[in-house]
This record gives sequence, structure tokens and C-alpha cells, in this order.
Amino acid sequence: MRQFPLGLAIVVILVVAVRLVFAESTPTTPRAVKKSEWHGFSRIDFEVDGKPVLVVQPKEPAPGKPWVWHGEFFGHKPEPDIALLKRGFHIVYMSVPDMLGGPPAVRHWNAFYKVLTEEFGFARKAALVGLSRGGLYCYNWAAANPDKVACLYGDAPVCDFKSWPGGRGKGKGSPRDWQLVLKTYGFKDDAEALAYDRNPVDNLAPLAKAKVPLLHVYGDADDVVPWDENTGLIAERYKKLGGDITLIAKKGVGHHPHGLDDPTPIVEFIAKHSLAAIAGDKTKTPK
Repeated sequence: MRQFPLGLAIVVILVVAVRLVFAESTPTTPRAVKKSEWHGFSRIDFEVDGKPVLVVQPKEPAPGKPWVWHGEFFGHKPEPDIALLKRGFHIVYMSVPDMLGGPPAVRHWNAFYKVLTEEFGFARKAALVGLSRGGLYCYNWAAANPDKVACLYGDAPVCDFKSWPGGRGKGKGSPRDWQLVLKTYGFKDDAEALAYDRNPVDNLAPLAKAKVPLLHVYGDADDVVPWDENTGLIAERYKKLGGDITLIAKKGVGHHPHGLDDPTPIVEFIAKHSLAAIAGDKTKTPK
């Protein structure tokens, strides 16, 4: 029997190891990648579909490569992300500001999802985090892709642009951002925007059918994104559709601060449902 030279064997092992490490940190398709650190974890920045994106990597990915996708304000209140990174989750973000979850944003997200699942090998279902206006991004993408969502965590999330930035209810509204709604969604005037019936509060059936679990954390004194016009309607309507939603109210708290002093409920919610989604996908895979 022909013997394999020891030195050559060592070289082969090293090459394979390097390739494995490289595969964890970069997409398979060649891209211009900028490397840095975020709270002690490796971060890479690059572009997808002409938009800046980032991926923060755990030191050791959990089986199935679970991941968390932020709708907006990546890096704000990072404690849940850091805890999940320690559990082997990846954290990702795509910068499409001022699109307020409109159709162009959903299309850009579709392109990023394709890269993350096909080139990075991430789990088929993502955990979505919608903080404030990020709720529009997460809910609109989830409604268009309910089979790709493990769970959704909303933190004082905008769930109806008529409430914010429209200010057609109790909230203050934002005239500047209302103009962005008209532009991004392609409405000809205010009347057409106010007649729109596909806001997250109106479009929950796809998520309920897919049995996507929801968690909302909110301040009951929020005068920017009033909870009863957003989270309250989501909860009422989702329950009527048979959906599963958990609510955590912060008494006397406004729109800020976001998050929880102890982020454990958020971390456990995301971890539980993300890992369950991966396990469920494995049971459906033909042998």
C-alpha cells in the first residue's frame, strides 16, 4: 500500500482547516469585504444589491447556523445580540434607511436573504428584530416571506404608518417621514396612503397561517408610536387569527428607552423559536 507522506498530510489538513475558517467568515461568492470587531466578535461589511450590509459572527456557530436580522438601528441596546452571539447566533443588518419597509426595501431584503442562506449557509428561517420603525421592515418582509421567519420580536414597533409617521391617531407624527412613505410606497397623495390596507396591522394572516411566534416589548406611555394603535392592534388581531403573541409592557415608559433591563426574556424567546425552527426543518428533510 502506498503511504501518504506525513508532511503532505499536515499541509492538506492545514489547508482544509483554513478553508473551513474562511467559509465561516466570508461569502462563497467573491466580494469586497471589510473586516472589523464588534463587542469582541468578528464583523464583516460588504454590499448586496447595491446596499451596505454587515454580518457579526459568533466564535463558534451553533448547529444549523441560526441568525438574527435587524430591521433598523443595529447596535442600539446590544445586550440581547451579545448574549445570542455567545450562543452561536449570527447577527445581520442591511442599511436601507428612509424606505420605511416599503416595496423597494422588501426587494433589497430578498436579495440579502438569498446571499445569507445560499452563500453563508444560514438557517432557512431568520429571527427578525423590529425596533421602532424597524417594525415596518420586519413585518412587511415577513408577510411576504412567512415561510422564512422563525420568530419576530418587536420593540415599540411601528405597525401602521398611519399612526407613525402619519400621526393620524394619538401620536405626534413626523411630516418628513410621512413624505418618505408617499415616495417609497408610490402613493400619489395622502388619501391614497390613508386608504392603504397592507400595513402590518392589516396583513397578519400570512404570519398566523405560518404559525410565526411574536414578542412585543412596549412602553404604555409611548406618545411617538402609541402602543394601542400598533402593538395593541397587532395583539388583538393576531390572537383572533389563532396566532401566538407574547406582550411585555413597561409601565409609565414612553418610546424610549428600548429593550429591557434584563434582556433574558428576549434572548430566550429568540433562541427557543430559532432552534425549534431548525429542528423542524431537519425533520422535514427527506432521508
